[in-house]
Amino acid sequence: MTWPRPHAEDARAHAGERTRRVPELKARQGKWALRRRRTPRRGSQRFLVRRCARAREGGGGGAVRRRGRQCAGAGGGRAEAAEAAAAAAAEARAEGRELRRERTGWWASERRRNGGLPRGEPVVPVRPQQRGQWRRRRGKHGRLHGPGRRLGPGPAAGPGLGEAAAQEIVDGNAKMTLGMIWTIILRFAIQDISVEETSAKEGLLLWCQRKTAPYKNVNVQNFHISWKDGLAFNALIHRHRPELIEYDKLRKDDPVTNLNNAFEVAEKYLDIPKMLDAEDIVGTLRPDEKAIMTYVSCFYHAFSGAQKAETAANRICKVLAVNQENEHLMEDYERLASDLLEWIRRTIPWLEDRVPQKTIQEMQQKLEDFRDYRRVHKPPKVQEKCQLEINFNTLQTKLRLSNRPAFMPSEGKMVSDINNGWQHLEQAEKGYEEWLLNEIRRLERLDHLAEKFRQKASIHEAWTDGKEAMLKQRDYETATLSDIKALIRKHEAFESDLAAHQDRVEQIAAIAQELNELDYYDSHNVNTRCQKICDQWDALGSLTHSRREALEKTEKQLETIDQLHLEYAKRAAPFNNWMESAMEDLQDMFIVHTIEEIEGLISAHDQFKSTLPDADREREAILAIHKEAQRIAESNHIKLSGSNPYTTVTPQIINSKWEKVQQLVPKRDHALLEEQSKQQSNEHLRRQFASQANIVGPWIQTKMEEIGRISIEMNGTLEDQLNHLKRYERSIVDYKPNLDLLEQQHQLIQEALIFDNKHTNYTMEHIRVGWEQLLTTIARTINEVENQILTRDAKGISQEQMQEFRASFNHFDKDHGGALGPEEFKACLISLGYDVENDRQGDAEFNRIMSVVDPNHSGLVTFQAFIDFMSRETTDTDTADQVIASFKVLAGDKNFITAEELRRELPPDQAEYCIARMAPYQGPDAVPGALDYKSFSTALYGESDL
Repeated sequence: MTWPRPHAEDARAHAGERTRRVPELKARQGKWALRRRRTPRRGSQRFLVRRCARAREGGGGGAVRRRGRQCAGAGGGRAEAAEAAAAAAAEARAEGRELRRERTGWWASERRRNGGLPRGEPVVPVRPQQRGQWRRRRGKHGRLHGPGRRLGPGPAAGPGLGEAAAQEIVDGNAKMTLGMIWTIILRFAIQDISVEETSAKEGLLLWCQRKTAPYKNVNVQNFHISWKDGLAFNALIHRHRPELIEYDKLRKDDPVTNLNNAFEVAEKYLDIPKMLDAEDIVGTLRPDEKAIMTYVSCFYHAFSGAQKAETAANRICKVLAVNQENEHLMEDYERLASDLLEWIRRTIPWLEDRVPQKTIQEMQQKLEDFRDYRRVHKPPKVQEKCQLEINFNTLQTKLRLSNRPAFMPSEGKMVSDINNGWQHLEQAEKGYEEWLLNEIRRLERLDHLAEKFRQKASIHEAWTDGKEAMLKQRDYETATLSDIKALIRKHEAFESDLAAHQDRVEQIAAIAQELNELDYYDSHNVNTRCQKICDQWDALGSLTHSRREALEKTEKQLETIDQLHLEYAKRAAPFNNWMESAMEDLQDMFIVHTIEEIEGLISAHDQFKSTLPDADREREAILAIHKEAQRIAESNHIKLSGSNPYTTVTPQIINSKWEKVQQLVPKRDHALLEEQSKQQSNEHLRRQFASQANIVGPWIQTKMEEIGRISIEMNGTLEDQLNHLKRYERSIVDYKPNLDLLEQQHQLIQEALIFDNKHTNYTMEHIRVGWEQLLTTIARTINEVENQILTRDAKGISQEQMQEFRASFNHFDKDHGGALGPEEFKACLISLGYDVENDRQGDAEFNRIMSVVDPNHSGLVTFQAFIDFMSRETTDTDTADQVIASFKVLAGDKNFITAEELRRELPPDQAEYCIARMAPYQGPDAVPGALDYKSFSTALYGESDL
């Protein structure tokens, strides 16, 4: 639409005059605004038809359109049409009352605040006619002239609302007019709201949620239902101006009082007009979203000054959260380290307790307890030790990433202290197991020797029974010559028998001496019995010597002797001794540990059986001598006085002992065959264990070498390396059943008391140590890669930079040990462009860098320390000055801060954390309760408490 040129020229010609006559122009404009064009009377037919027509055009709301269609379609009388139109108008007015109040209220508020115009609205000068008079325009063009000029395009507001908006205003279209006002509100009051790069609506909602989060019964999720009880409005005011509202006295079940209280306080103290009506909001099922947004945007602009403080509080929260997390990790490390060291301290004395037991059963119980310790108690501690090292490395990485000093554990709780304690524990384990096996072997030998001592002592005591009484007899005093000669021969046979038993007595004494040397628990009884035998043996020797002298003294008087009996006695006595020795050997206990030893016993037994035919012939010859004497006596009618006077070994005794030998031989065969079967089974166990150990041992060594190559090469991205290592770790864990099988075979070997294995160089202890080292190495390598990823992500290091760092490190790591010496590290720094040449300045710079990458002065620089140094040199981190500046914003530029300010600006837990750790402020401007935030901020980046 084109305005008449004279009016446009008048506007340009009188632009300056309008500036001078602003009060007069405002008065006239107000006067003209009160004038209303003539409209038909509400009760007339023209009024009803026009309202129905507007309803059909969409200007009066859905209810008006429905009522208008009813009016037009009914075609009834004038009274029915008037009633329907009046009802439609009332419903339209009810629907638009809330929008008009809110938007016109906002317009009035902005005009008051900005001197008559909304914020950012372009000023278009309007001047009167040249002669200082305003000319009122008639007709529709005149009514369009004023709104059109105000709705035209401006330099700050962008494109204007256009002539169409002016047309709708002049036509009285309430819906379009309110929509125009909403567009203005959205453009000048809401569109510039932005919170964390969100849209205006989302940013305003996020701002409301953050400000009302600490208040109970408030949960802002939208701009309609969440505000209906009025608590959200009161919470916004109380968060920024707590002295204006007593929030704890508000009740959720009284929304009208809550809403009126918020509206009145906002209008009285915050200069925010009352745009909404409490009864309309409560009485509406779903309050108008745009009305609520408009009213809440006024609060946002009123409190926008607090945004700076919120940003500062967020920075402090971030720094404090990092410090709290680090302190929690330090406490966990201290607790885990203390528990592990305490367990090691309690376990080592148990392993070093080498008090021997009396019986083999008690020592075997000790061995079973040690196996339970190995299977049940130690594996969880191995996992704890590995996890402790991983937690320590992760904590150190997080401290370096947050620009904190390295964590130094308490005295005696370093990782090296734990490793030393663990090494001491493993040494004690090895010594304890060797001691147990040696003790079992010793007790087994002791039991064998003790049984052998008792058996030989019983045989000897049975032989000596009655010998003293026999030697003390004085029968030779009344005997004839022949009797004396018989007694002499008999005594000679006894002496021969006595000499044969000399070896047995010496064996008994030697066994007793060995039992004493091996510290046999029942040595007292053994010594007592041995002493008794020795004393008795000495007495027998003395008595034998005395009796021989007496017989020799009277031998001259005795001539007759039965040569046949004498020959019998001489041959029967050795044969009897041989049978006794054979029975003793056949009943002798034996202990072997190898198949070769049992085969040697079987061979010796076979040789013994080969002598049995000769012995049987000797027995028959001895019995033939006795039969010949009987035959001669019978044939010559000689009446023998009784048994053979030269010996007590009768044919019955010889036959009885020979039968006993014949019975003992198969028993000995059976015992040797059983032992041979046992040794064959033991040999099978040895070969079975050796076969599995010769596979598992080299496999562990190969995996250790492969992990070393992987940790050095590190091809691909860190994530690929991590995934590769984790798959590698799973393959290692999947190999665990082979180790369990080896443990089962080792347990069978120990239960069978097998102490050596010539088929393999691997022991179970070597396998266990290698397996634990393998698990620890792969876990430590995975942790190093995870820390590298954490460093890369936190410091913004690209994959190319990480690979470049790895390539430089590997180039100078000549021995592939995973660490650089001082000279290698200096060469690496020179290759990267650092000025660390061999001069005074270069040496000082190099010493500074070494103090950073090697704080413990170990003389080695690991790849993780190298990455931390390079990331620290190429990225930026928070500093103590930034935290001090943030606290200063919260304190309102004061040199101190109060507990109330901390609780108002920070979350409750972090506010209490700061209050508990901040020292009182001692400056000249201090007030009661003032806290020193500067020393607190400096301490965050200084030495830790732990």
